[in-house]
Amino acid sequence: MNRLLQGMAIFLSLITMVTLAACGSADGGTQDQPTANESEQGGSAEKELSGSVVIDGSGTVYPFMAVMAENYMGEHPDVSVEVGRSGTSAGFQKFLVEKGTDFNDASRQIKAEEAAQAEELGIEVKELKVALDGLTIVIHPENDWATELTEQEVIDIFLAERGYEKWSDVRPEFPDEPINRYGPNENHGTYEFFWEVILNEQDLAEGINLQQEYSTLVDLVSKDKYAIGFFGYGYYANNKDKLKAVKIDFGDGPVEPTLETIAEDGAYAPFTRPVFTYLNVNHAKEKPQVLDFAIYTIQYSAQVAAETGFAPLSDEEISQMVTELEALQ
Repeated sequence: MNRLLQGMAIFLSLITMVTLAACGSADGGTQDQPTANESEQGGSAEKELSGSVVIDGSGTVYPFMAVMAENYMGEHPDVSVEVGRSGTSAGFQKFLVEKGTDFNDASRQIKAEEAAQAEELGIEVKELKVALDGLTIVIHPENDWATELTEQEVIDIFLAERGYEKWSDVRPEFPDEPINRYGPNENHGTYEFFWEVILNEQDLAEGINLQQEYSTLVDLVSKDKYAIGFFGYGYYANNKDKLKAVKIDFGDGPVEPTLETIAEDGAYAPFTRPVFTYLNVNHAKEKPQVLDFAIYTIQYSAQVAAETGFAPLSDEEISQMVTELEALQ
């Protein structure tokens, strides 16, 4: 009898072991055992990016980066990408501090003193060129006299030294009406580009109306028949119903700013500039979502540039930057 009970116990144990093994095969193994796919990818980290990415800086670059952030969050819903637009210089003040922003958008290159500040703080900074912008001179839609200006006439209009007060000071046939000048304020890289590169660091005309918000500039020029202003091409492209772009003669005839003419070696080259975002490499190495967003931004830069009024970079430039960023992984 004892032998019979003992035999039955062994038989039941064998049945239990076979059943458990079969269940294990059906569900792909135990919970702790990674699937083959996860083992090959080093885990499922790519699908589980989370946390925040904080960006501030250039108002000119803002439309580009806002669309990029929206696209990225659509693919990575657990990552929050915050994009500000305090201006290039103001943005660098938020970027170059302990626990500062992850990126600073800029419509000019980082200055020597800003780079020195980064070095003092131990912040490794990587410059990422994202697109090309054309500085655009805009007027009221009803302005039918200043639709074409020479580069020198634009400079003279905005120079304090020239002392132009009326449109007729530019050309005698222009209206005997006041010139009302508008532009972004000193927080913006666009202001610095205009003052440093176009005006060669000479004083701006007195009475120029400088604003923090580009939307305010668009509104002011659109309501002032005798206005002339300057900002990035994207803000003009999105407000063609309210503004008129001046064609600029650089010596070979008037050139209209377009995505085709805006190029570093093109017809609109004298008023063309690269725009950037600057990456805090320390953060990129510490936070996977920051580096992933940087790579994503460069990979899709040409597509988003075209959507937001910027001329795209070459495929070679994009490929090189992606390779450099992937090397940080």
